[in-house]
Amino acid sequence: MELTKKTHACVRLEKDGQTLVIDPGVFSEDDAAVGADAILVTHEHMDHFNEDRLRAGMEANPAAEIWTLASVADQISAAFPGRVHTVGEGDTFTAAGFEVEVHGQLHAVIHPDIPRITNVGFLLDGAVFHPGDALTVPEGRSVDTLLLPVHAPWNKVAEIIDYVREVAPRRAIDIHDSLLQDHARPVYDSMIDKLGGTDHGRLTPGSTTELG
Repeated sequence: MELTKKTHACVRLEKDGQTLVIDPGVFSEDDAAVGADAILVTHEHMDHFNEDRLRAGMEANPAAEIWTLASVADQISAAFPGRVHTVGEGDTFTAAGFEVEVHGQLHAVIHPDIPRITNVGFLLDGAVFHPGDALTVPEGRSVDTLLLPVHAPWNKVAEIIDYVREVAPRRAIDIHDSLLQDHARPVYDSMIDKLGGTDHGRLTPGSTTELG
């Protein structure tokens, strides 16, 4: 399995000649979903769900399909009849050759005055977990690679460190990082490296790493 980091929360995973893309949002590249056989979307916020990115991917590959929660499916399903699937916590399915489990229900709290929306995380092949905008722990599952939402309006670094400790992956790779300025990255890296208890790293957009 090969993972390519795209800008912010978007990643591309390739296995056996098939490609799966997660969260091609407004901060990700225009063609982030182009070439995908399957697209997963964790929730409706613009940095994870952008209709133009999804349309580009779906139109480039007439066989491509989307799996997402109802709040996103309701906005895109009419454009692609039969190709958009609604999922929620506890669901399992196969997409682009990946076995996918759905974990989680709600977006993390941004502020008590802001209503919480739905959010799901996706565990791929029982090994790679993308939590979206939440610190969801896949109960009863051992995670090899955690895609770590390292910086957001809804989190602080202490919570991120504790999340890594609780999930206890073999390694963590940063996502949700485009709002984090370059001069702050070494500060975050140092604290997570020292206190997280696992192999931690980050990839520049466009770079690739082998998983498993």
